[in-house]
Amino acid sequence: MNLEDVKRFTCDLIESKKDNLKNLSYEIWNNPETAFEEFKCHEIITLFLEKSGFHVQKKHPLTTSFIAESIIGKSGPVVGICCEYDALPGIGHGCGHNLIAECAVGAGLAVKEAIRKYGLAGKVIIFGTPAEEAGGGKVEMLKAQVFEGCDVCIMAHPALYDLPDPIMVAVSQFKIAFKGKPAHAAAAPWEGQNALDAAVQCYCNISMLRQQIKPTSRVHAIISKGGTVPNIIPELAELFIFVRSVTDKEMWDLKERVVSCGNGAATSTGCTLEITEVAEYNALKTNETLMNLFIKNSENLGVDFNYTGSKQGGSTDMGNVSVALPSIHPKFKVDSKTNIHTAGFTDAAILDENQIPTLRVAKSLAMTAIDVLASDSHILEQIKKDFIDEDK
Repeated sequence: MNLEDVKRFTCDLIESKKDNLKNLSYEIWNNPETAFEEFKCHEIITLFLEKSGFHVQKKHPLTTSFIAESIIGKSGPVVGICCEYDALPGIGHGCGHNLIAECAVGAGLAVKEAIRKYGLAGKVIIFGTPAEEAGGGKVEMLKAQVFEGCDVCIMAHPALYDLPDPIMVAVSQFKIAFKGKPAHAAAAPWEGQNALDAAVQCYCNISMLRQQIKPTSRVHAIISKGGTVPNIIPELAELFIFVRSVTDKEMWDLKERVVSCGNGAATSTGCTLEITEVAEYNALKTNETLMNLFIKNSENLGVDFNYTGSKQGGSTDMGNVSVALPSIHPKFKVDSKTNIHTAGFTDAAILDENQIPTLRVAKSLAMTAIDVLASDSHILEQIKKDFIDEDK
């Protein structure tokens, strides 16, 4: 068996399925659903995979997640591919998750057929992971141990540039609620303890804290609850806060300082404070050997990794997967006038011209999976060695 022949087969197969894959992407785009509400997209993708010969466990382990496996043949390496399909509130697929789903399904389908045609050992699993934008579907799936037995996990994300090793930072998403005492704001304001004052003070404390944090760290906050009517001293107020840093430890340390901002505000206003954890994403760990395989396969398809700007982006629950097993989360360039999480990027995610880079990255992911499945065992051994070394 010639490795290049197998790779050529996967690329040809993706090309032959390009119309089906485009239609899949367009269906997802036309049915934007937010975190843990991706019911129609779940059905669209799982039906496509069932018709394509995958064994699909629907609604597992979450209502809108799935696990699609190639038919098990000879035992061997297991390659996972993460598929995302949740949308953003108000603007739809402004993060291009329809393209993520398309390239994940295309890559998985090509690898499955290569396993069948060439009798490769091992299997490919497509993990349908909801709620990447909020809530962390992959985090919940990790808790359910669905990634156990998987040797590597790969995926790709659209962006304004090609980048094999983006810096995806750690984030903690949490709420700080202040409880005060209501009173008539005109007749007896001195009888109240103003929870909104506590929230405003906390927000101001955070704003001042920003002067003293690293330029690579971020704190974003909104006042999500602030009372009901002006003539009643607010009994309850709440902030929704994201704390981000380039490493998990830096994020945890900064979060402590943000919580201190809340404690100070509670003390100064006589209110009590309660913290509710929403989600926590680890910083992304890019596996060097896997990344180099992806780079080589991408360059063979004409990708030029010449981006020289900042590598730092947002956060992703793929970071949690990358802490659990060797992973990559490269970015691929699409044509858009605006960055992700904008209405302009939503429009770009449906453009016909952006099918070209999406199919190209699907081929790169498929060939990288073939490297893991069909190459000598030392490739996988080196990938696992890199993964261990990342923790040192």
